[in-house]
Amino acid sequence: MKKSDNFAAMTNNKPKAFLFDLNGTMINDMAFHNHAWHNILTQDLGASISFDAVKKQMYGKNQDLLERVFGVGHFSQEQIDQISIEKEHRYQAAYKKHLTLIAGLDDFLEKAKQSGIQMAIGSAAIPFNINFVLDNLNIRSYFKAVVSAEDVVNSKPDPETFTKGAEILGVAASECIVFEDAPKGVEAAQNAGMKCVALTTMHTKDEFSAYHNIIAFIEDYTDPVIQDLF
Repeated sequence: MKKSDNFAAMTNNKPKAFLFDLNGTMINDMAFHNHAWHNILTQDLGASISFDAVKKQMYGKNQDLLERVFGVGHFSQEQIDQISIEKEHRYQAAYKKHLTLIAGLDDFLEKAKQSGIQMAIGSAAIPFNINFVLDNLNIRSYFKAVVSAEDVVNSKPDPETFTKGAEILGVAASECIVFEDAPKGVEAAQNAGMKCVALTTMHTKDEFSAYHNIIAFIEDYTDPVIQDLF
């Protein structure tokens, strides 16, 4: 656990909304995405890319990742859509038996609900994956808004995912706390003018050193520091 210097100032003005990234933030599944993408990129598509290099490319929409690896225009939109859904089928097949919320999140969501804090999901995942999580874990009722890859023009680190979620909730950016596990997601929150709690499920604290909007680092939602947000 680590609090930033502005944590006390943030908690003196209690947030009105929590915006959650999904993968790696609500469920600890990023290694499964990494394996699925590495398998698709190297075995199916013939790319010469390491497992760790794939990890660094896993932000934004699936199309964005493919364009970063192969270049814009390498695949048709139909091919991109086919590759994307095949990757998600492989990910879900491998991960489903492990599907569970990150420790402490079930209680945290319930406490936020009882405290009157509005909640939204802001994810670069496609609805197919978001629904896989929300419906299998029966947590959809906690979220007033769900912003997916299909709901934005520009994915993270562009702020659109989080600004759209806040707009749906009717809450100002300064009154939102974002929960994120990825540096580019933290950057998106920073670009949106939002403070952020960073989870170290996939990245180390050092990988977030460029961002000044992080109010705390946590490993999971049992960390007592986040109880000060209520």
